[in-house]
Amino acid sequence: MGRIICISNQKGGVGKTTTAINLAASLASAERRTLLVDMDPQGNAGSGLGLKRENLTGTVYDALLGGRPASELVHPTELRFLQVIPATPDLTGAEVELVNQERREFRLREALLPLKDKYDYIIIDCPPSLGLLTLNALVTADSVLIPLQCEYYALEGLSQLTHTIDLVKQGLNPSLKMEGILLTMFDARANIAHQVVDEVRGYFKDQVFQAVVPRNVRLSECPSFGKPIILYDIKSKGCESYLALGRELMRRDSPKPSKRRVA
Repeated sequence: MGRIICISNQKGGVGKTTTAINLAASLASAERRTLLVDMDPQGNAGSGLGLKRENLTGTVYDALLGGRPASELVHPTELRFLQVIPATPDLTGAEVELVNQERREFRLREALLPLKDKYDYIIIDCPPSLGLLTLNALVTADSVLIPLQCEYYALEGLSQLTHTIDLVKQGLNPSLKMEGILLTMFDARANIAHQVVDEVRGYFKDQVFQAVVPRNVRLSECPSFGKPIILYDIKSKGCESYLALGRELMRRDSPKPSKRRVA
């Protein structure tokens, strides 16, 4: 069975979708079968991988409220091992439509369960809110990865997100874990960026990934070309950081060597 990781932070502009796209692409480049699920009505995860809205044969909305199997909604990308279930602005209405539905928090989980053994990783890109769409992602996921920008207000709202995660663990998804905090938008020239890194690492310790994503022009350019950074500029600092993140994640999942003594 594959692992489901949701990328969540209710603050906008923290590099959430950039992380979802480029982490998924990094895992796929290592020949890990990867599915990216876009739960953000902006639909940037799909467009950032080159999907055109007019060519879509189905979206995550159809899985949540249309009754279509998720296997019919999967779209290929330029990377052989990476596929995506896209979203469109139609998903905005799902927040309202889900309110009166039975098992409304479990819609995404029930949709993705048949696909879990077909992928090594399923990455879910959440919207910048803590509504029903994000709740569905948290109920579905095995773990949560939180992008945190290296700026003054970095920790603002983080306690609210961790509180929500705790509530989900208590009532809807007891096995949900914290995958880790990813520091993003790091500017080595700014003292505040170094202060934020030190503060976050000091407080959260080993819950913080070693990989740090810098502010990088190439990272901000590649979505307009519909490519992940690994296909746009593999030599850029942004690409190096997401490849490092992918390797760090895969090392965590590698089988631990046996400590049993050989006779």
